[in-house]
Amino acid sequence: MTARSISMGLGALVALALWSSGSAADDVVKVGLILPMTGQQASTGRQIAAAARLFVEQNGAKVAGKTIELVLKDDAGTPDVSKRLAQELIVNDKVAVVAGFGLTPIALAVAPLATQAKVPEVVMAAGTATITEASPYIVRTSMTLPQVTVPIADWALKNNIKKVVTLVSNYGPGLDAEKAFGEGIAKGGGTVLDNLKVPLANPDFSPFLQKVADLKPDALFVFVPSGAGALFMKQFLQRGLDKSGVRLICTGDVTDDDQLNGMGDVALGVVSSHHYSAAHDSPENKAFVAAFEKANNGMRPNFMAIGGYDGMRLIYEALKKTNGATDGDALLAAMKGMAWTSPRGPISIDPATRDIIQNIYVRKVEKVNGQLYNVEFATVPNVKDPVKAAK
Repeated sequence: MTARSISMGLGALVALALWSSGSAADDVVKVGLILPMTGQQASTGRQIAAAARLFVEQNGAKVAGKTIELVLKDDAGTPDVSKRLAQELIVNDKVAVVAGFGLTPIALAVAPLATQAKVPEVVMAAGTATITEASPYIVRTSMTLPQVTVPIADWALKNNIKKVVTLVSNYGPGLDAEKAFGEGIAKGGGTVLDNLKVPLANPDFSPFLQKVADLKPDALFVFVPSGAGALFMKQFLQRGLDKSGVRLICTGDVTDDDQLNGMGDVALGVVSSHHYSAAHDSPENKAFVAAFEKANNGMRPNFMAIGGYDGMRLIYEALKKTNGATDGDALLAAMKGMAWTSPRGPISIDPATRDIIQNIYVRKVEKVNGQLYNVEFATVPNVKDPVKAAK
């Protein structure tokens, strides 16, 4: 097929979707959740789906006179599948919003559809900074990697860490984290001895960790996506790096709340920066964690869950503002500038970039009542995505 015929075919699908939406039941608003429920990123899908369901259970399925219906689709973390599912959701299911998106390539694959169909795309997980620039209909409730990385670079410099090695998964968010951390360290007079990039699919950290051992930096900075932290920590321990004097610092993806207890004592003392911890000390978070664990057989919510939970609040509040109208432009306008107190702390949607503004916390893994938690000890308030802020 030629590029022109592909474009015409996509246009026909969108036209059909827009025509069909008029015949949809006026009292039902469908939200399409595209998530990796199987495959390497299945923990991401499990957390977001559970949080979305919990929000609906807590707040009722009725909003602005409409009934909310979640339509969950498993893309197994594969962009081509995600794009096909988004087309089906828009054309066949007549969803008002597509949401979820566990990885950057998935969010980007769906972006052209969101634009052509004028359907808001609520990114609840993927963290590459430029995602919201791929479509004017994308709004994000998770974070960006530069947003959560700069604070750990600042902390490292204040704690006499000058020589570092970075180790990241080799895709958009990892490259964002590597760049943000490296630039932050350099501005403070530090040095990056090496930038190590690990394949996203089927990662083996061992050869990279051997290089870290040979270089003997003050610290190793790490980013891996949610779900991969346990394997990294296991291999970090196997290589004896926990006893080598090399400090481990990271973004909170590594010390993921969903997996932290399973990592064991090797994780104790690891310092990270992130936007959410299950140990965040607020009444809103204590209530959220208790309800989430009760609804999910004791599963602890992680940062993916909070992205899904707040994503559903964004959709609900937008529908209230539009009095139940599901026109994409109206919903998008309602979402811009919205602000509320989340279980993670105060958050808002930047009206200029459609990205989230939020507190970033510096945390240390500690044992609390026999369990491992990311315990916050410093707060950087109201952080915008630094990549867009620089523009």
